[in-house]
Amino acid sequence: MDFKLYVRDIEDFPSKGITFKDITPLLKDAGALQQTTKALLELVGDAKVDKVVGMESRGFFFASLLASQLNAGFVPVRKQGKLPGDTIGQTYALEYGSDTLEVHKDAILEGERVLVHDDVLATGGTAKATCELVERLGGVVVQCNFLIELDFLRGREKISNYQVRSLLNY
Repeated sequence: MDFKLYVRDIEDFPSKGITFKDITPLLKDAGALQQTTKALLELVGDAKVDKVVGMESRGFFFASLLASQLNAGFVPVRKQGKLPGDTIGQTYALEYGSDTLEVHKDAILEGERVLVHDDVLATGGTAKATCELVERLGGVVVQCNFLIELDFLRGREKISNYQVRSLLNY
């Protein structure tokens, strides 16, 4: 299946000069959604996974589907102040400033094997911060798994210590 047929470019979103990769056409097509989930699972291979971590917010779509198919738990990583329980946070650099991601302190147990998933790997800051959160909780990152990788932003370099798999490259 040519998954790129289900990803449309939106020019100048969220700001001028940015071309946004919109996955909503893929999400609304039941067959494409099922085939994408299957293809993302194939990227995982036979790795044992206890938890799938998805990053806010578009990473939640496939992370929860992957968790279900892998018989693993789903763990949301959210922006600061969005989770209700006791959390730990990880601050990371943005082009202009910084941001903080948080996860519940009890979300991942020592030694659990974790698949980190997001919809897009861009500059790698969010993925790196998420991997650091997983490791601070005692988890082991078995793979960083992405629907889309924007190669020209070189985000893979920030997470080169981990196995990185992407379904689509631009």
